[in-house]
Amino acid sequence: MSTVVYAGSFDPPTKGHLWMIEEGARLFQSLTVAVGTNPEKESTFAVEKRITMLESITAGITATNVTVAVFDNRYLVDYARSIGATYILRGIRSPADFEYERVMRHINADICPEITTVFLMPPRQIAEVSSSLVKGMVGPGGGETTVERFVPPVVFKALCDRFS
Repeated sequence: MSTVVYAGSFDPPTKGHLWMIEEGARLFQSLTVAVGTNPEKESTFAVEKRITMLESITAGITATNVTVAVFDNRYLVDYARSIGATYILRGIRSPADFEYERVMRHINADICPEITTVFLMPPRQIAEVSSSLVKGMVGPGGGETTVERFVPPVVFKALCDRFS
């Protein structure tokens, strides 16, 4: 059975994340969306809220082969191995992403050669979307209209509630 882990902070989840999840669910028999925590970063949303948002936006596909989990204080490749995943799914939006992910892929292969990293490139209309970009657009006059295009409705509501 092919199992893949798609990890990130998902702070907040975007339509780019949702596209990756949908593609991962289509390509693999089992997909775990792993919410990572970084104690050095101040999060906009608590881990529990991020999980709730992810479960909500994946509700249509969760029943088939997608689960949402938390991982922290370990290498992603070690987490993947611990849940029986043989693949790590990563998105490439830009040359900077490619360079970073290329290095991580080689390091992960050194640590755990039996786990393969798979890269996907999102479609143009969401390729530049990141959680940081979305959070940076909240607030300026008219920003809500722009932000709403890049996040699922439940996430848009959470952002409006958080920043209102």
